[in-house]
Amino acid sequence: MNELVIESVGLGLVVSLFFSELFGLAAGGMVVPGYLALFMWNPVKLLITLIASFITLGAVKVLSNHTLLYGRRKMVLTVLLGFLSGYAMRFLPDITIGARVEAVEVIGFIIPGLVAYWMDRQGIIETLTMMGIASVSVRFLLVIFNGGAQIENLAQRYF
Repeated sequence: MNELVIESVGLGLVVSLFFSELFGLAAGGMVVPGYLALFMWNPVKLLITLIASFITLGAVKVLSNHTLLYGRRKMVLTVLLGFLSGYAMRFLPDITIGARVEAVEVIGFIIPGLVAYWMDRQGIIETLTMMGIASVSVRFLLVIFNGGAQIENLAQRYF
């Protein structure tokens, strides 16, 4: 496994735990800030991941009106729906931005579901704010720990 991924996820766990204790809010899941920090060089993937998260959140809200969803069942269903919405995004046509052609893909397999779960649990604004702050903090720490190297150059080799 790539050392950068290990560093990023590890720092994401530490930052998520620290912010959770400091502010009492989750950053969209313990591993989410680490993965988002790796993909800050690709805003299209960040946007597609957020869109998949909102689709998942909407689906969970609709399903919870018709079924009893709570606890572990809700968590598993949200992650599963996040996986399915992220997978469905792959079938959309590529996006052309200037001279670049971007594939419509989400970050990770469970990231949209985790983000949707926490948006449902603690609120959309709270989750997105903490997720943004934590991800930028992880990105900042990655730059420091890698001697100022451009993370996107390191990350593009593996993603």
